[in-house]
Amino acid sequence: MQLSKSLYTRGLQCVKSLWLKKYNKDILTPAKESAQTMFKTGNEVGDLACQLFPNGKKVAFELGFEGMKELTKTLLNDHIVNIYEASFNFEKIFVAIDILHLNNDGSIDIYEVKSSTDVKDVYLHDASIQYYVLKNLGYEIKSVNIIHINNQYVREETLEIEKLFSIVNVTSEVLELQHNIPSYLKDFERVLSNKDNEPNTDIGFHCNHPYECDAKAYCWGHIPSYSVFNISRLRADQKFLMYQDGIIDFKDIEDISSFSTAQQVQIKSEIEQKEIINKDAVQEFLDGLKYPIYHLDFETFQQAIPKWKGLRPFLQIPFQYSLHIQHENDEIRHLDFLAKEGLDPRYELAKSLIKDIPKDVTVLAYNMGFEKGVIRKLAEQFSEFSEHLLSIHDNIQDLMTVFASKDYYTPAMKGSYSIKKVFPALVPEMAQAYKELDGIQNGGDAMQTFAILDTIEDKNEVKRLREALLAYCHLDTLAMVKILEKLKESVK
Repeated sequence: MQLSKSLYTRGLQCVKSLWLKKYNKDILTPAKESAQTMFKTGNEVGDLACQLFPNGKKVAFELGFEGMKELTKTLLNDHIVNIYEASFNFEKIFVAIDILHLNNDGSIDIYEVKSSTDVKDVYLHDASIQYYVLKNLGYEIKSVNIIHINNQYVREETLEIEKLFSIVNVTSEVLELQHNIPSYLKDFERVLSNKDNEPNTDIGFHCNHPYECDAKAYCWGHIPSYSVFNISRLRADQKFLMYQDGIIDFKDIEDISSFSTAQQVQIKSEIEQKEIINKDAVQEFLDGLKYPIYHLDFETFQQAIPKWKGLRPFLQIPFQYSLHIQHENDEIRHLDFLAKEGLDPRYELAKSLIKDIPKDVTVLAYNMGFEKGVIRKLAEQFSEFSEHLLSIHDNIQDLMTVFASKDYYTPAMKGSYSIKKVFPALVPEMAQAYKELDGIQNGGDAMQTFAILDTIEDKNEVKRLREALLAYCHLDTLAMVKILEKLKESVK
């Protein structure tokens, strides 16, 4: 039984997941590009955190487990104060410590670096297995710490890493977890000793917490793609109670009275396979709109390590918008903005936005909380634009409202009120529109593409990707125009 930190925490989440990782990993879902981006961000954050403990030596993964352990031993014997990825092994448990600090008295401080903005329970388990290994090897451990991003830090002209990071002493929490570790390891050993028989672990809350498991598609193979697990705004524990009672398909539900009104609409629509429209509610929404209507959609990206003045870590940075202007006679005009890659896009975007949207018009967004949040931050950052921006902010209405409330619902929405479900449900002739786009087919694609655009040397490729970004954002606001048209038709 050879375990690493990640395998240990995987086993804590689900022993079946651990077994599959060891003996049947071909069934695991490959990491999404977004996960790979997060991994890259984690490495960047980890490297930067090492600067808090300068003049250290790094133990390279290329050395392999044995080489890493031997180099760590040599560095400790040489009294190197700071060691990055210091590596140890105890009873087939291998750990690499992000930052090991050697004190004058020979004791050790452990620092685990995370690119999140707080200390999660899984991090404590991660740190606890490191403590367990070193303690059993005879080292005196003075403290165990989690280093994470301080999301309240606002960058000035230069990056101040001592303010960017928060260091939290979790020694007491780690000590409390120590007495459970031997029983966990014994359980893992029992499961892994049986290579031929997969553990009989049923699906449950653990499939998504603390992370969505990469074995989920395999373990959930007996659940239909659309089931009671897709009931909108129903708590996870209620869904699993239904599952344990043998209620999986909508047709298995005998009494819908305990569900909310919106959930009852979804269930009834699915069982009867019919569209349900509250025409009075839809008409009330439409009556609140004044033409011309400015359909607005932003695309944003984030930086764990803020590059520009005035940014906080993980702030949504708008780099693009699309604007479809719809007049009462259905005349449509389109405007857009896409920032220059590699530069802080916020000022130019804000200046363009107030040029394109007057102060006193109806602005329509889909899930307006996002657009409003972006505009508020721009108004805070650029006082010269704040009055106009806040006027736009105050005039935003939400196209999602009638779908979130289930005042307009069709079975094709599959319980979702996201624009990616509502658009093809209402406008089936454009059901493939997003899939037909060149490479950028969702917000995650757009975010990741713009974030790396300045690193691409091929100018033709940059041009192609910029055109793809414009096409994607254009479709988002065109979809809003088409959805609004369908709403108007539904009340005629």
